[in-house]
Amino acid sequence: MSPTTGTGTQGLSSEARNLHWLLGNLVEEVPGVRSVAVVSSDGLLLLSSDPDAARTAPGADGAADARTGGAPARPRGPRGSSADLATIVSGIASLTIGAARLLDAGAVKQTMVAMEEGSVFVMSISDGSLLGVHAAPDCDMSVIAYHMALFVGRAGHVLTPELRSELRQSMEGGR
Repeated sequence: MSPTTGTGTQGLSSEARNLHWLLGNLVEEVPGVRSVAVVSSDGLLLLSSDPDAARTAPGADGAADARTGGAPARPRGPRGSSADLATIVSGIASLTIGAARLLDAGAVKQTMVAMEEGSVFVMSISDGSLLGVHAAPDCDMSVIAYHMALFVGRAGHVLTPELRSELRQSMEGGR
């Protein structure tokens, strides 16, 4: 599963291509990672491991799907699981930031939600941008958190307003 945008990485700046490469390493090198999304402070998807999932996955339109025994697949958002993950990451971040304010506990650094069939991790990158990871239920949480911290450390200083704008345009197919 390699990270792409609707148009790939052609025409992107070296900083944007570097972030795509870092995201690809996170997805490919860390066992249990299912999908990854970088989300802006206002909840917009900037970078993802699978932005075209809804258009390429069989059954994404609700039609019968062989993977589910012929039953219709769950309808997805306009961009599939990436849009779903971006929405979840943004919502979790908003909730935890509000809780931290109410508790006078300072900035939220990381959030993890463990469920029966998977986990979601959210980590702050810079000036409100977020890294979200959806992982398998049997993942090693400490390994995922470590690799997320590496990504954040490498991406945080290059995620400028200009780069966020470039990434957003590429996700919208504007390049």
